[in-house]
Amino acid sequence: MRKRCNLAIFLLLTLNLNQVVAQTTQTIVNGAIVRPLTENPGDPLRGRAIVANRQLGLCLLCHSGPFPEERFQGNLAPELSASVARYTAPQLRARMVDASHFNTNTIMPAYYRTDHLKRVAPKFANQTILNGQEIEDIVAFLLTLNSGASVQ
Repeated sequence: MRKRCNLAIFLLLTLNLNQVVAQTTQTIVNGAIVRPLTENPGDPLRGRAIVANRQLGLCLLCHSGPFPEERFQGNLAPELSASVARYTAPQLRARMVDASHFNTNTIMPAYYRTDHLKRVAPKFANQTILNGQEIEDIVAFLLTLNSGASVQ
């Protein structure tokens, strides 16, 4: 019984430390988040799939982009190639994590925040929209738009 209690305390402490690490890695400094949100590099192919997925990323509800297979694309926000052209990976990461840091009136959701959000259904409270790897994958895809590299 005592071993179980010690194990439970250890796990709780570990989880709390992981939360602190996650929070510090998403701090926006000078308009950027320099450190990646995961240890694994982003995959542009997975990132493209997330951006094009209307149930996961929801990007194409507002943005349009190089997705000839997608019939309907948004026009509420800039076209993706144009909007990412001037940003570096750390700047794109920061905008994905919390776009409201840059524009308090934005309609773009904070994809990697759980605090200070409004009108969140109880079953989604304390959850991010995307996980850190998904953010890194999207950033990797968006960078291909800057370089002109084709990702199919």
